[in-house]
Amino acid sequence: MLIPVKAFSQAKLRLSAVLTVDERADLARSMAAVVIRSARPLGAHVVCDDDEVAQFAESLGATVEWTSEHDLNGAVQQAADSLGERGVQRIIVCHADLPFAHDLGALAQAEPSEVLLVSDRPMQGTNVLSVPAARGFTFSYGPGSFVRHQLEAQLCNLTATVLDCDALSWDIDEPEDLQIPSTFLASSPLLVEGRITAAHHPSTVK
Repeated sequence: MLIPVKAFSQAKLRLSAVLTVDERADLARSMAAVVIRSARPLGAHVVCDDDEVAQFAESLGATVEWTSEHDLNGAVQQAADSLGERGVQRIIVCHADLPFAHDLGALAQAEPSEVLLVSDRPMQGTNVLSVPAARGFTFSYGPGSFVRHQLEAQLCNLTATVLDCDALSWDIDEPEDLQIPSTFLASSPLLVEGRITAAHHPSTVK
């Protein structure tokens, strides 16, 4: 599984109004740890260009995929192509800002010509994407990527299957994303580890 992780010091800039630089870095680090641990059954490969992130990933048993690309699409494409050349049959990409990630192994259970997608809550972005390797699939992250990735599957003669998973749809990008539902908080790995604090979730919603 590919997990793109940017430098922690540059992470989650859209949360600047409610979190300090150190709090944002700590939150990004904590969420990435949850995703990496959840990806262990599949083999976690962290895509990065930052020494601190690389050391962090290796400390959690992940393989580091160094990238020379500075944009998300280029970095993921480079890493995916590299894994395909090494014989990996399926490429699964999971964002590192999913604090409730779990059961990621199910994303490997797909038909050879099937693409699996999990959107964000507004159904604009693609939080998790599972594609067969060496089929010419071009990654296209950014606003509207959820639709673009489904269209790309069609262009590659692949079947797109959308998975409904609340836990994987909840990413943290905007201040309102920190209003965590109480049902999630009850089982949050970050809460269990004591890594989510009042500063990280100033309020909850029922």
